[in-house]
Amino acid sequence: MSMSDPIADMLTRIRNGQRANKVDVQFSASNKKSAILDVLKDEGYIAGYETAEVEGKPVTTVVLKYFQGEPVINTLKRISRPGLRIFKGKEDLPSVMSGLGVAIVSTSKGVMSGRAAKAVGHGGEVLCIVE
Repeated sequence: MSMSDPIADMLTRIRNGQRANKVDVQFSASNKKSAILDVLKDEGYIAGYETAEVEGKPVTTVVLKYFQGEPVINTLKRISRPGLRIFKGKEDLPSVMSGLGVAIVSTSKGVMSGRAAKAVGHGGEVLCIVE
């Protein structure tokens, strides 16, 4: 059976893994997921990730990050989804927790944080927010 929203599945696995105090989580790999994980790593929300071939299929393993025993990610929420795409212009990109969180945006220049998208003057599809 095919999955209708693989990005939401990835975010849910990360969220559930942190609630269960797991060291890492695994899911199927894709280029868009890797781009989102790059933003999460650059912003300091995950310790790292790597993609490997397992039984002939690419699998991504994300190493979760904790601070003093608590998960670094408080909220990980999918905004744009296959049934309802949410696009914002460069002026309308969301500010998460007055700049303490990050919005992940898919632009014509690639997947980047909301702050980076505003800096280069691009709007795009708001994929998710992280607090």
